[in-house]
Amino acid sequence: MINLAYQILRTIRPRQWLKNLAVFAVPVLNGAFFDPEIFTKSTLAFIAFTFLASGTYLLNDLVDAPRDRLHPIKKNRPIASGKLPVGIAVITMILAYGIGLYMSFVSLGTYFGIIGTLYLLIQVVYSFVVRNVIILDALTVSVGFILRVFAGGVATSLSVSSWLILTTIGLSLLLAFGKRRSEKTILRKHDKEAKNTRTRSTLRHYPDSLLDSIISMSSSFCILSYSLFTFQTSPTVQNQPINSLLPDILKTPKFMMLTIPIVIYGVARYLYIIYEKGEGESPERVMLSDKPILITVLLWIASLFAIVYVLPS
Repeated sequence: MINLAYQILRTIRPRQWLKNLAVFAVPVLNGAFFDPEIFTKSTLAFIAFTFLASGTYLLNDLVDAPRDRLHPIKKNRPIASGKLPVGIAVITMILAYGIGLYMSFVSLGTYFGIIGTLYLLIQVVYSFVVRNVIILDALTVSVGFILRVFAGGVATSLSVSSWLILTTIGLSLLLAFGKRRSEKTILRKHDKEAKNTRTRSTLRHYPDSLLDSIISMSSSFCILSYSLFTFQTSPTVQNQPINSLLPDILKTPKFMMLTIPIVIYGVARYLYIIYEKGEGESPERVMLSDKPILITVLLWIASLFAIVYVLPS
């Protein structure tokens, strides 16, 4: 029983739950994170998406099991290796989806429930159809990030900045296509064992030049959108001692723009990981294992909280 629970836990990928933290983006950037009601709703949104995402990981592994057995690394996944019986995986998937949708509609309202249902339908379509269509497969993955950000705003009834959505689009495209680039690198290292990349047929149709161009475009788009977002949404800080130290042309400073260099470094470091280290297949693993990326993310979060919550007070 303990081993079965462990195999289920491996399959639902707790490390990837980090993606669901995107639901906190809107309340944090609106300066409402510490409001008890908003914090509670954001937490419920995080839990609901965690159940929905867990059901999706089970669905993906069930559909991918035949191909995963041909992959040099994914063949060790619980379902592909036979350590997690298919029947148990199906029951767990149905429970995860059921709990996620129940929480979405009952605890967070109809609109959040619609977003949760849309997320589920998109993942089903992706698993059975879209994953075999070049470019559209990565675009569909990126939609999941955007829905999480929107869901955070819907759950808390807070406005969502258009520039924040554009930034999310750029970042999600970078992660999705960077993942494809790293997958190709890994399969080249295990070409014979991977049996000529039959593990994911779409990878064969992705030219390196195309992936490199899209990754470059996504990186630039992400940085530019974030820069405009910080300019538009920086909190107004008036009559503060720090203002008296600034020249007249900076009497209404856009302090959020100070975080732009942090984001530029983070994107550049991720590109280095993709092209030099070949380890971008799992973005959440990169964030937890690559020390410079982890420090960059923590520094960015600390800077945001300092600018949004400490300076204005």
